[in-house]
Amino acid sequence: MSASSESAAQRYDRALLKTRTYRLPPDYAMPQPTSAWPAENVALLERYREWLLSGGASPFVVGLLYIPMAGNVLGLNLKPYAQLDLETDLARAVEYIHAKQSSAEWISMSRCALDKFRRFLRQERGQTEIVLRLPDVSRYQAGLPDWLVEQLERYQHLMQRNWRPARLTERLRSFWADQTPLWRWFFERYPITGLMDIQRQYILDYVDHCLTTGYAASSVNDDLRYFHAFLLYLQEQDYRVPQALLHLHTLKQPDRLPRFLTDDQVRRLRDEFEQRVAQAQSSVQRRDALLDRAAFYLMWQGGLRLGEVEELRLEDLDLAGRKLMVRQGKGQKDRAVYITDTVIRALREYLTVRGMGPTDHVFLYRNLAVHKDLIHCRIRYAGERAGVKVTPHQLRHTCATQLLNAGCRVTSIQKLLGHRRIDSTMIYARVHDRTVAEDYYAAMTHIEQRLDLSTETDAASEWVNACWARAQLRELVNRLAEPQLELDARMDLIEQMRRVLQ
Repeated sequence: MSASSESAAQRYDRALLKTRTYRLPPDYAMPQPTSAWPAENVALLERYREWLLSGGASPFVVGLLYIPMAGNVLGLNLKPYAQLDLETDLARAVEYIHAKQSSAEWISMSRCALDKFRRFLRQERGQTEIVLRLPDVSRYQAGLPDWLVEQLERYQHLMQRNWRPARLTERLRSFWADQTPLWRWFFERYPITGLMDIQRQYILDYVDHCLTTGYAASSVNDDLRYFHAFLLYLQEQDYRVPQALLHLHTLKQPDRLPRFLTDDQVRRLRDEFEQRVAQAQSSVQRRDALLDRAAFYLMWQGGLRLGEVEELRLEDLDLAGRKLMVRQGKGQKDRAVYITDTVIRALREYLTVRGMGPTDHVFLYRNLAVHKDLIHCRIRYAGERAGVKVTPHQLRHTCATQLLNAGCRVTSIQKLLGHRRIDSTMIYARVHDRTVAEDYYAAMTHIEQRLDLSTETDAASEWVNACWARAQLRELVNRLAEPQLELDARMDLIEQMRRVLQ
């Protein structure tokens, strides 16, 4: 063996020695690199070990399970790793574990380790692994006629063009869960053979049934909207659709405001993430803490959606330009997001420990692109430790609210958040608008002064007058910033500002 191969073999031996403290299966024997091994296989194990550790795997588990299972594969197939068949040759390692009469738990763990090694070998060969596990939707289709199922499938393929590949399984399941409840209810109760048999009263009965059962008005409205959109699709496919079904009104539902965090809650949550990084006692803990902190800052200060954090790629980062690109956000829209020095620092520190994976996603966990559920749980648990009830989308709401209260223009916030309509952004002006509060208190104080009802001191009166002048100036500046304003109107506004300042 060469000097480099001997060094790799020695590291391999040291990793295996750690497993003596663990209760292994009876007669468990670990394969050792021998002279019969091709030299490249020993070097492969060293790269595999570094790959596992860079992804956040525990050194103990690496030495106990992952490296020994890879050694089984290479020891049972004495040929260069590039010639291994990723199915038949790797299956011999499972047969070996079965032959040793290992426990069911150990066999299951060995299969997981084998899948990890297979993924690493594919990455070594430059193969990008894409595993799509499509859900079984037959239970949603039960009780529906074939013609309806066929049209729903066509409608699904049409809608599917706007779905992210990472969300395919989830969106397929939700599509059928959303589209079919009302139809199943119809066919269970009424003699329907075609669309023209559906009466307006059937839908009203469905609404009454849902409300009696305790469904929320928003849930009923969602069902009606899904039904209406599908009917429009059928109409485009030259189906005869009763026009009375296309003119149904939705239920009145509460006009809820988005939930956001207060400054104190954000401070406590931020301190929790920073503290976890500072107190990390191992490389694995530090890597996880850096990942969590970077994702937190992107959602709070960048206003990114959870799915946008999950889908973020290395090529989308422009840290030198202090911005990043969100590709195919909600509505398949791309947008630029500007980021602060705090976000840049968090990303750079995480990228130093990011590790290797089969894709160029920014966030990796165990050598795979991170899943949104992991980030969601980490944010929620951090909130529990900090005494703050929080979800990832609340961080986005908080970003918009804080920007608005800091004087950022609504149109700028709209572009940063990727809202298609300004109405979606204006809702944040109703949540906690500090500008409105200042204007209100200043105006009411002025009214009280005019009616001689104020009991404030002279110093307080001066402060009130200053607030009132500031509110007037803010209004004049906002009007002056309108691009379509004529020159004469601009000069008039400037003259009003001068009078306020006198």
